[in-house]
Amino acid sequence: MKGRNRIMKRLLMVVDYQNDFVDGALGFPGAEKLEKPIADKIAAYREAGDEVAFTFDTHRRDYLDTQEGKNLPVAHCVEGTPGHDLYGQVADCLRDSDTVFCKPAFGSAAFFERCRQSQRAADAVGKLPFASIEIVGLVSNICIISNAVLAKTACPEVPVIVDAACTASFDPDLHEKALDVMEGLQIQVINR
Repeated sequence: MKGRNRIMKRLLMVVDYQNDFVDGALGFPGAEKLEKPIADKIAAYREAGDEVAFTFDTHRRDYLDTQEGKNLPVAHCVEGTPGHDLYGQVADCLRDSDTVFCKPAFGSAAFFERCRQSQRAADAVGKLPFASIEIVGLVSNICIISNAVLAKTACPEVPVIVDAACTASFDPDLHEKALDVMEGLQIQVINR
């Protein structure tokens, strides 16, 4: 019965805070300003004993031949290149023990499956799998919204949170619209 009394951990998902989205192939002004707030949030989660995970947008050299590459013909986050690496202080926060999801698409199927497995295990003992799932990183109107929807779908009773102070977009209008849509999907948008 020891496990039943255990306090649920929160999960922080750092989405695609990679060089190519900050100052590389798809970088944009303002993305670099998220470095310290994201690093600080990671440190706070670690200090509280919570879980931190990362997604890496991950493409191969044939990216331009893919469906995404045909619609966004800018090679980026190619595995093995500096653009694929995490940016700045956030790179220094990555630990060997952290879960990393390399994803070839906007949303991470492996992240969704991990959340579903956690939900099934929690259902078996009548608990929630996480106290909350918080999502930060880039880009708000593409990968952030995709992964927030996956988290909400996999764990419908777990509060899913997006910190607006720790996400951004190359298009400020799409950023605001994405935050609006997420709120409409009962995803908590904080620090807006």
